[in-house]
Amino acid sequence: MTDLPQAEGGCGAGNERLAAQAAAAGNAELMARFKADYPVGPHDKPQTMCPAFGALRVGLRMRRVATVLCGSACCVYGLSFISHFYGARRSVGYVPFDSETLVTGKLFEDVRASVHDLADPARYDAIVVINLCVPTASGVPLQLLPNEINGVRVVGIDVPGFGVPTHAEAKDVLSGAMLAYARQEVMAGPVPAPISGRSDRPTVTLLGEMFPADPMVIGAMLAPMGLAVGPTVPMRDWRELYAALDSKVVAAIHPFYTAAIRQFEAAGRAIVGSAPVGHDGTMEWLANIGRAYDVAPDKIAAAQNAFGPAIRGAIAGAPIKGRITVSGYEGSELLVARLLIESGAEVPYVGTAAPRTPWSAWDKDWLESRGVVVKYRASLEDDCAAMEGFEPDLAIGTTPLVQKAKALGIPALYFTNLISARPLMGPAGAGSLAQVMNAAMGNRERMGKMKAFFEGVGEGDTAGIWQDTPKLYPDFREQQRKKMEKAAKLAKAEEMI
Repeated sequence: MTDLPQAEGGCGAGNERLAAQAAAAGNAELMARFKADYPVGPHDKPQTMCPAFGALRVGLRMRRVATVLCGSACCVYGLSFISHFYGARRSVGYVPFDSETLVTGKLFEDVRASVHDLADPARYDAIVVINLCVPTASGVPLQLLPNEINGVRVVGIDVPGFGVPTHAEAKDVLSGAMLAYARQEVMAGPVPAPISGRSDRPTVTLLGEMFPADPMVIGAMLAPMGLAVGPTVPMRDWRELYAALDSKVVAAIHPFYTAAIRQFEAAGRAIVGSAPVGHDGTMEWLANIGRAYDVAPDKIAAAQNAFGPAIRGAIAGAPIKGRITVSGYEGSELLVARLLIESGAEVPYVGTAAPRTPWSAWDKDWLESRGVVVKYRASLEDDCAAMEGFEPDLAIGTTPLVQKAKALGIPALYFTNLISARPLMGPAGAGSLAQVMNAAMGNRERMGKMKAFFEGVGEGDTAGIWQDTPKLYPDFREQQRKKMEKAAKLAKAEEMI
């Protein structure tokens, strides 16, 4: 593919400009909805990978679902690479384009043709088509695709980087779109039962990706109240959408699924925030779930009494001592901080790339009552400043924060691979973090020795391997800085004309 219209969009263009371009191309309603669902302030723009990865990952993990990307070739290459890096075992569809097909509308015809070619009911229940930045900014109308072809559902969504702030929230974009489709099917008449069958007890749908053992632990804690755990959204099978909508109560384990929650509320379902983490969190969560289902107080107390002592015992048997800062982009950062504090750790700061929503209010209030600074839409600069200011024994965060911490001689752990990959709920989660946390904090002396050993080795402009020490030219750098400032002022003045 050649002659891509990079000047019109892509990662190098400003978010405001692309959003305005998308609105002018007929996507004003879409941009307004993104702004309402995933709000950001003028300085609250967390750094993240391409958000479309979240939606792509959800589609690729579903059985009998094909995913097609529409966007610049470089974007599709990067998204395909990272999806296979994370274990995708199927192909990613791609509709290429150039300036001519984009401007003339031929691109939409190519998308429609590709969907028709894929629509084989023997292979697929649904086809997901995802517009990336350039097609969204240019107004490629996926909403004009047919709802179904040969019995195969077609779900078209826009996931531009200038409208969806994080890849975690992009999971919500696709989950919400699928729930909306499934809800219309339910309203139209009978739908197939889930492959796993229907529960003989009322169920609680879980909202948010979590460690595979957590739903089973939650199911055990619900059993004394006569309840069962339902499907987890994002789901793995289309039929699970019907079962998810069938639950009277939805547990917003990850609180940023705004579009999905809108569909559950439209179906008349109750939403319960927070999660059963630690002793306090579990006791409160079980009580809230029980009340939402009108469970008798004695049954709620039975569930609490069955698991409360076990959680206290697990926490007491696996204490965590030390000061820890927590940050990440998964959406469960506040839950992890609660568990760490109950385990004995001092947590002065929690930063999350996710937005503030009503369903994380209990966690925020609990943390702030214990002196924790909670920062929503935290940037890398926010997290690094907190780490440097609080001087923790351990920093938990994203890859660049971990890199910064280790350069300072501070032990650090990557949230996604080392924290999210562990159970957090109920008794199983109560003692799950202690070993890795204490082991990491025990490396403080070793980190100090490594820092001292490499003291004086080049960094910044002199980093790397050199035959001779690089020569710096500060005058040239200052000259270029002034040129860039002048160009920026000129561009701003042209905007005002």
